[in-house]
Formats: sequence, C-alpha cells, structure tokens
Amino acid sequence: MGKFVIRNTNTGVKFDLKATNGQVIATSEVYNSLAACKNGIASVAKNAPAAAIENQTVEGYATEKNPKFQIYQDKAGEYRFRLTASNGQTIAVSEGYKTLVNCENGIASVKKNAPDAETVEE
Repeated sequence: MGKFVIRNTNTGVKFDLKATNGQVIATSEVYNSLAACKNGIASVAKNAPAAAIENQTVEGYATEKNPKFQIYQDKAGEYRFRLTASNGQTIAVSEGYKTLVNCENGIASVKKNAPDAETVEE
C-alpha cells in the first residue's frame, strides 16, 4: 500500500506519494501550512482515481475535463505528468520518465495508491 509522506522544507511543507516499494511517484507543491498540505493530500486521493489522461505529447490530442493527468515532455525530452483537480489547480507532479510507457505506469500507480494511502509525517 502506498503512503503520503509529509515533510518540512526551508519554505514550507510538502508531500510525496510513495508506492509500496518506497519509490516516489508524485510530489506536491510547497504549502504554507500543515493543514493546507493535508488538504492537498485529500484532493489527490479524491481526484486521482477519476482523473482522465490527456496525452499532450501527441499531435491533435483531445483536451480532457478536470480532474485530469496531463502527460507532457520536459526540455530534456523526458515524459512527466501533472495531476490537476476539478478546479484546474495542479495538485501533484511526477519525476521525469525516459519512456511514455513508464510515465503511464506512474499514473496508474498514483490512481491505485492514492485513494487508500496512509499519511505519515517525517
């Protein structure tokens, strides 16, 4: 079972969603407070399972409604995703993946792990 790990940074609080194997599959923005961070976790847990996938790396891709996972390529050519809530705000982002398939597997892992993930504070 996955888990959300909350940690303090120099500028606030953020979370990582870790898969069962301990690998980070999604990260949040930096929040001003622990309460705001926990709200972000609740939003990911709620939105991830129902989120559509919008692959922006293909020409003429279909624009999906929020909530959605947006797949895109970064400047280094790696595949990444961001999860947007129903209000369009980005609530989690991924690391870079070498292949589209691995990026899609990361999304599947978030969809699977987020709803029932426990929350721990470091």
